[in-house]
Amino acid sequence: MRIFVTGAGGYIGTVLVPMLLEKGYSVVALDRFFFGEDKLPHCVKHLEIIKDDIRFFDPSLLKDVDAVVDLAALSNDPTSELDPVKTWSINYLGRFRVATFAKLMGVKRYILPSSCSVYGFQEKVVEEKSDTNPLTTYAKANRKAEEDILKLADNKFTVVILRQATVYGLSPRMRFDLAINGMVKGFFKNGKIPILRDGRQWRPFVHVKDTSKAIILALEAMKEKVNKEIFNVGSDNQNYQIFDLAKRIAEAIGVPFEYEWYGVPDNRSYKVSFRKIREVLGFEPENSPERAALEIWEALKSGRVDPEDPSTITVEWYKLLIQKGVMI
Repeated sequence: MRIFVTGAGGYIGTVLVPMLLEKGYSVVALDRFFFGEDKLPHCVKHLEIIKDDIRFFDPSLLKDVDAVVDLAALSNDPTSELDPVKTWSINYLGRFRVATFAKLMGVKRYILPSSCSVYGFQEKVVEEKSDTNPLTTYAKANRKAEEDILKLADNKFTVVILRQATVYGLSPRMRFDLAINGMVKGFFKNGKIPILRDGRQWRPFVHVKDTSKAIILALEAMKEKVNKEIFNVGSDNQNYQIFDLAKRIAEAIGVPFEYEWYGVPDNRSYKVSFRKIREVLGFEPENSPERAALEIWEALKSGRVDPEDPSTITVEWYKLLIQKGVMI
């Protein structure tokens, strides 16, 4: 099977692509590589790396492709608010373009890794059929992409939507603007965890390797199980209130629980059910926030990960690129 992965040089893509190769798939990895071209293996059999943009690439690149995993996006809320028009052009129009050309070129399956952020604020536990409530540009563009790309699905073109929980864990393209990863960095640098006010907000979490595993399950599942379906990706026991999660991270890495508030109170809060993906695809995460926090802590201590690397904070890295005249 030949898999076309957009956003292959990103936080999830650089974990997913090696996993696909290990399973024997051929991979076409497309990315603009704003975070470096050294994050993917090079000169590897069955891997073709293409530096391009989902808004402009030649659709002929999709010839003889069996499935698309469309990861390319301006990720997280601060980055998306940096230029909302660009966010819509990439996260919605760009991905709709990929899906449309995939269908026209005879691709059999399209996977859209979306986000549980489309739930916004919810007082009850939400499932895939619950009403959405996107509150940010990032969430709104994700939801619009879901809606319109699902309409392309038919008996010959399978579309699967994966609403990912907040991702965490080590990646070749490391990010410290994600909750758990940022907490560990805060302890490492300052002895304190930064917590977005007021800490009572609920969030679901999933390890980057586990969400990559879920993507592969969606690629391999029988069409009848997944076509036109939405799956929340995570686990019921990894729904946490942020303040309680911070305490768990401190205990995991063996440091005193010290914290500092930042930002204004978060108006997003959602607790999510993951029963569907467990029952339909047999998905069970293999990783925990505690174990991941310890792995990140050890990587920081050993110097394998640089806490000062400006590219690990997405919005700040894009600001630097824009200052240098790079077109986002």
